[in-house]
Amino acid sequence: MADIMNTPDRYAVVGYPVKHSRSPFIHAMFAKQTEQNISYQMMEVTPQQLSTDVKKFFDEGGKGLNITVPHKQAIRQSTQFQTPRAELAGAVNTIVLMQDGSLLGDNTDGVGLLNDLTQNLHLVLRDARILLLGAGGAARGVIAPLLQQAPNELVIANRNVERADQLVEEFMTLGTLSSVAFENIEPETFNLVINATSASLQGEMPSLPTGIIDEHTVCYDMAYSKDDTVFTRWAKQQGAEQAALGWGMLVEQAAESFFLWRGIRPDTKPVLEALLKPAPKAATS
Repeated sequence: MADIMNTPDRYAVVGYPVKHSRSPFIHAMFAKQTEQNISYQMMEVTPQQLSTDVKKFFDEGGKGLNITVPHKQAIRQSTQFQTPRAELAGAVNTIVLMQDGSLLGDNTDGVGLLNDLTQNLHLVLRDARILLLGAGGAARGVIAPLLQQAPNELVIANRNVERADQLVEEFMTLGTLSSVAFENIEPETFNLVINATSASLQGEMPSLPTGIIDEHTVCYDMAYSKDDTVFTRWAKQQGAEQAALGWGMLVEQAAESFFLWRGIRPDTKPVLEALLKPAPKAATS
């Protein structure tokens, strides 16, 4: 009989689809680095099966979950408690099994973005002019953390300006922010432009005016890809000081989840370096 003491604690990422996820690789590196005995799998779950499959996972001894698209908002119904940052974001990307058996929902996307911007990219956001492109779930999760850095202004731009208006109404007590349609952005330079839309991965770009970027502007795409997205290519063409992809955010938000589960904070630098290495050529059989 196997020694139960050597049975790894079970974790997983839930999404639909989820096969593209790099979370198993990231958490395997975290576990090895910190000598934690865990297993981490991918669970492809349809929206219709979400609550059933999540309950089954925890009933069978699971310890924690990461939640990715399209479930971050719907999963809130499966948690008994949520942290303030999850409530502010209106979305959950991490579930922690508490000692009393209840499920705590948290959102580590905002802290993941901030850690990448401030620690890895060494940006100072205080008094900065920030433009946030998009008003969906990805944008919602980072508004409060960005405002907590006391920028001079946060402008939320979206194709459907009513959705951006709604976010301004929800978060207006936290700092100075405004909403605008893409085509109506004033051509004034921003210090930081963040793409929180999914359009760039589909090869599309919002119609943005010239003049919002200069040689001191940092552009950040929350999407991650081995190659430049259409947004980072556009940023370079506009002469931005830097055009970064969201790999750092991916690793940093995972590190925060790992800390919530295991009580130990992994070193993200070697994991990020490993993710950015060129992939080896596949062998043929």
